[in-house]
Amino acid sequence: MNERVFNFSAGPAILPEEVLKSAAEEMMNYRGSGMSVMEMSHRSKVYNEIIETAEADLRRLMSIPDNYKVLFLQGGAWTQFSMVPMNLMKHGIADYVITGSWAKKAYDEAKTYGDARAIASSKDRDFTYIPDLDHLKISEDADYVHICENNTIYGTTYQKLPDTKGKVLVSDMSSMILSKPVDVRRYGLIYAGAQKNVGPAGTTIVIIREDLITDDVYPGTPTMLKYKTHADKNSLFNTPPTYGIYLCGKVFRWLLGMGGLEAIEKRNKEKAALLYDYLDQSELFYGTVERHDRSLMNVTFKTDDDELNERFVKEAEAKGLVNLKGHRSVGGMRASIYNAMPVEGVEALVRFMHHFEANERRT
Repeated sequence: MNERVFNFSAGPAILPEEVLKSAAEEMMNYRGSGMSVMEMSHRSKVYNEIIETAEADLRRLMSIPDNYKVLFLQGGAWTQFSMVPMNLMKHGIADYVITGSWAKKAYDEAKTYGDARAIASSKDRDFTYIPDLDHLKISEDADYVHICENNTIYGTTYQKLPDTKGKVLVSDMSSMILSKPVDVRRYGLIYAGAQKNVGPAGTTIVIIREDLITDDVYPGTPTMLKYKTHADKNSLFNTPPTYGIYLCGKVFRWLLGMGGLEAIEKRNKEKAALLYDYLDQSELFYGTVERHDRSLMNVTFKTDDDELNERFVKEAEAKGLVNLKGHRSVGGMRASIYNAMPVEGVEALVRFMHHFEANERRT
């Protein structure tokens, strides 16, 4: 297969073709520097402009207030599962809402550093919904409340934020950051692995309110796991993921060119509606989560026959619709339709689903 496919992977995921072509043009010689960004010193004037521009564009996209630091780190969301409690669990207590595998992993990791409390969960119905957020029993002495705002594996998302009763809200936005406008002021800390909706694997974005960055951290916290280490040096304490940040910066600029987060949210809703509308009328396929809590980024669906699911994934791949197999823990199918997925990709998927279902009716 020589042509580019429609890549529905949950991550590492699709990137805008415009970004890839621009990076390809600059691969050997970045803007007259005589070298690739891959080869460039992170202390150089040229690279300093790259990272500063990336941060400025991200701030513009998300309207990030001046009293928040933007950090470009490494280690993915997994590392944040530890960094958050190490840095924020000042009194040794934190509340977690469990809405899927990644929220559960963050909760389990936090238990290493203090009293992590699961104050709500949707495990009782296999994480197919978001639990009631209006009556959470927030711990009086909790240092923060942690949520995973979009659940990549299960295909659910928060339609509103919980009332944390004044406690710091921490959100793992790995699979939905930049998919719609958010009010950053409602959060104390936002983190996201870039490889789902922003850029290549290897870069992690952290947006943290400045008053939460202190030397008062969990005893024995390594230097590299202190937010203050990186905030004090503007993400340049050590060699950051330079090429990943460069590509993220290109994605930020691409989003600005698209009209910003209001425009991309409109497009994302249109794409998701194409797929969900088909699922709602199909007699073969069905969505696996409650309608109100459906994700715009990760659409999970299946048939009632595991062998049929496998055949669908295989035949779809032959048509250039790849990485539709659901996570191994839940089976079925999953179409991740992140910002960079063109409408044409979703339309092609729906056409194939129509064709596949029609053939099944004839057999």
